[in-house]
Amino acid sequence: MSSAEQVAIPKRREFLWLLVLIVAMGLVVRLGAAVWWESRMPAGERFAFGDSLGYEIHARHIAKGEDFAYGTAYVTRTPGYCVMLAPFYWLADEPPTLALRMVGVFCGAAAIALAAWIARMLFDPLAAVIAALLVAFYPGAIAMSVFILSEAPFAPLMLLNLGWMIVALRAENTSRRLTFAALSGVVFGIAVLTRPSWLMFPFFAAPIGLLFYEARKQQLAIYLTAAFTAVVVMSPWWVRNYQVVGQFVPTTLQVGASLYDGISPIATGASDMRFVDDFEQQLQKIEAEAAEPLPGTHESRRDAMMKQAAIDWARQNPGEVLRLAAIKCWRYWSPLMNNEAVSGKMAWVVAAGYLPIVVTGLLATFLYAKRIWIYFLLALPIFYFCLLHMIFVSSIRYRQPPMLALAILSAGLLAGWLRKASLGGSKVLAESSETEIAGKS
Repeated sequence: MSSAEQVAIPKRREFLWLLVLIVAMGLVVRLGAAVWWESRMPAGERFAFGDSLGYEIHARHIAKGEDFAYGTAYVTRTPGYCVMLAPFYWLADEPPTLALRMVGVFCGAAAIALAAWIARMLFDPLAAVIAALLVAFYPGAIAMSVFILSEAPFAPLMLLNLGWMIVALRAENTSRRLTFAALSGVVFGIAVLTRPSWLMFPFFAAPIGLLFYEARKQQLAIYLTAAFTAVVVMSPWWVRNYQVVGQFVPTTLQVGASLYDGISPIATGASDMRFVDDFEQQLQKIEAEAAEPLPGTHESRRDAMMKQAAIDWARQNPGEVLRLAAIKCWRYWSPLMNNEAVSGKMAWVVAAGYLPIVVTGLLATFLYAKRIWIYFLLALPIFYFCLLHMIFVSSIRYRQPPMLALAILSAGLLAGWLRKASLGGSKVLAESSETEIAGKS
């Protein structure tokens, strides 16, 4: 190794100290952002998002040993994030929201370390340091660490899920391969119970790996092992749901409302759930006029009613569905804020943090993923959530967790550029990048 390259790539001890320092800085930044956001909350208001109130109510019920419910609705939330918040409700019926934000703050710090770990595994210590810096100071990651929303714990769970899957795919012996596949499945199950929209990711990613990349038998063994442990983790929730509503519910009974929010005559691409009251009144009238008991529970019937209304409207208005999909795609990828009420300065801060990562991350995807599956796997979440939210409502909020995975690929590309600049080489970037990737894989 040349002296120039030795300067560019941190040694093991230097890497560890740099990583600790960056994680600590990221933690301090998130603490400061949490205090700043708390100071902006209007007097008498606890939350800026309606979802946060739902998490509080469910967490309080868990802490008190009561039914996991929101009023008469028993399957509106998965329990993952609520379980993390529940200990605060042992201490007070309404704990300070700043205390609740600490869950997200520390999860945000964990995401920094996990991004560095995956970058180190796929590239080198320099890429790991860059990945940690990108995640530590990415405005979207900071914001998601501060809000009382499930994206905060989901982000590190998603990275750990992907990281252990990558370890399994790179393993050279069966024991290690299946062990980490099982661990990845466990974390996947927890991630789904925290953020239900992650449920369909394997059905999106696995066929791509099996169709376009080699080692299909090994891949299949890994995916089946992960699926088995994921089922084990999620089965208590499925059993509980069946006992409560008398039917199999993999995540929640909010799919109907979410689908109608995204596909309906009143849909705009943004979320506006005021229509739920209208469906509630319609259902109550139907139930009152029914000559005999209707199948299911009130909650499941309402979910099915809204889901069917969305499907019927989509069949009758395919052109409008496509128009809404285009709007939602733009809302997802937009460099600026979706909320026009947000000040211009904040919108430009978001764009300045977003554009460098998304541009270099997508370029890295093109360069690295042509031959090696694990690099494309790391890029897939950003596309998966885009497609998902072209059906449901969309916002820059939903791209924030997968942006952290994309930042790892961005870090690998930036590290390659820095090494190339320090060495003064003349090779084409794509060739040098692919040679390095092939060597590490």
